[in-house]
Amino acid sequence: MTENKPEGRVLIIAGSDSSGGAGIQADIKTCAAFGAYSMTAITAITVQNTLGVEQVEFLNADLVRAQIKACVSDIGVDVVKIGMLGTKEIIEAVAKEIEGLDAFIVLDPVAVATSGDTLLQDDAMEALKTKLLPLADLVTPNVPEGEWLSGIKIEDVDDLTKAGDALLEKGVYAALMKGGHLSTKSVVDVLVSEEGANVMSGPRLYTRHTHGTGCTLASAVAANMALGMSLDAAVMVAREFVFEAIRTAPGFGSTDGHGPLNHGLAREESEEEDKTKSDNPFAALKSLK
Repeated sequence: MTENKPEGRVLIIAGSDSSGGAGIQADIKTCAAFGAYSMTAITAITVQNTLGVEQVEFLNADLVRAQIKACVSDIGVDVVKIGMLGTKEIIEAVAKEIEGLDAFIVLDPVAVATSGDTLLQDDAMEALKTKLLPLADLVTPNVPEGEWLSGIKIEDVDDLTKAGDALLEKGVYAALMKGGHLSTKSVVDVLVSEEGANVMSGPRLYTRHTHGTGCTLASAVAANMALGMSLDAAVMVAREFVFEAIRTAPGFGSTDGHGPLNHGLAREESEEEDKTKSDNPFAALKSLK
């Protein structure tokens, strides 16, 4: 019996969201939606819901590092997705562990929650710029994050591209500059790489259900990259996934808060694909639904 070649392994390094809408919980659910395998190194425990963050406790940096080692040394990893880190010590520990990894690194530079609550300590910002940013293959900042990482004021789509170019000069392979904060009718994101700038636009949904959109987008990219997609394709699929997850949001949480997305989107399989899976002993059960 031959063992299948492992693929689709995503190591998520991020904080826990007790309400399940963002952070580690959103990351795991997103990876599962695409069929990727999730591992985690938890950096912080947050007490939060759709109304905001009430309390945060960061884990010891050595414990974060040990979680990463445990996953990498045994299961291995194809893509590392980094979210909330919080402290300088954790950032430095993560940088040391991922520096030599043969894996694609996706960095979502989480500094502020959707509710506006700060998730990154002041002295950690410089550490993220100098220690972690140069190790990233893809960084996914929103407008405020893009401004403090690049030092460029972002007021329009052209500025997104300029800020992305500035991040490439800092050693990043590619930057997905998210334009959701801009005052535009459609949502415009720009994927900036050495190959140029790919400007992508989509309809803007006017809704309160936006909790965890950044986490979800970065994890969707990570999952699809781990499963073998090109970067451009992974970004396009991830954007479509987030749009549908917002559009079909379950409506949970206070009307004064930011509700979670629908991470349970099922990928539809064609009848032809179903027929090719005759080796699946559970395939016949589909017809009984």
